Amino acid sequence: MQELINALIPHVIPKLDELWISLWQTVYMMVVSGGIAFVLGVVFGVMLIVTREGDILEHRVCFAVLDRTINIFRSIPFVILLAALIPVSRLITGTAIGTTGAMVPLVVGTVPFFSRQVESALASIDRGLIEAAQSMGLSPLGIIFRVYLKESIPNIVRVTQITAISLIGLTAMAGAIGGGGLGDFAIRYGHQRGQTDVTYVTVVVILVMVSVIQRVGNLIIKRTTH
Repeated sequence: MQELINALIPHVIPKLDELWISLWQTVYMMVVSGGIAFVLGVVFGVMLIVTREGDILEHRVCFAVLDRTINIFRSIPFVILLAALIPVSRLITGTAIGTTGAMVPLVVGTVPFFSRQVESALASIDRGLIEAAQSMGLSPLGIIFRVYLKESIPNIVRVTQITAISLIGLTAMAGAIGGGGLGDFAIRYGHQRGQTDVTYVTVVVILVMVSVIQRVGNLIIKRTTH
């Protein structure tokens, strides 16, 4: 069995320690940047919903500014964003390379996408529930937490799944500029040195990560759907 493994992935076996480090770096980038993006995305998504025309905190200027800003950042390819935010990353984190340096572009690249996803999830709430909450005297803050967010938990979990899987792809791209993680591991050995077995193993690891995210998300959705 050991001989078969050595024959199938001869370049991976000597690099197992480095593979584990790369996996940890990817998970670290996802947890930190994903956590920040989740909080900001929910805040901006809620603001897009409640400040739109006819909603509980209608504010045309606020909605227009936020809507257009999100559209602008969503239209910028992530690879370009990585390069453009190098000075900002260096200013905020003190470095523009490695897993720490990749955090800023990962957050900036994820927040606009997730904000739109949250907006879509909240928009599915029945307008009758909002009107009923208003008639009961709930404050706008109460409506946001007790109606919009509470009733949208399954949908928010669903869009979080999509965003988390997308974030895995972004961390892989960050590896192209020395961001570390599985992307950097696959590029340095699989692409630059022609060790295709390294690339295949990296793809399998990423597929396992995606499967775990989907499984956990589906379990939460099942338990929160009523």
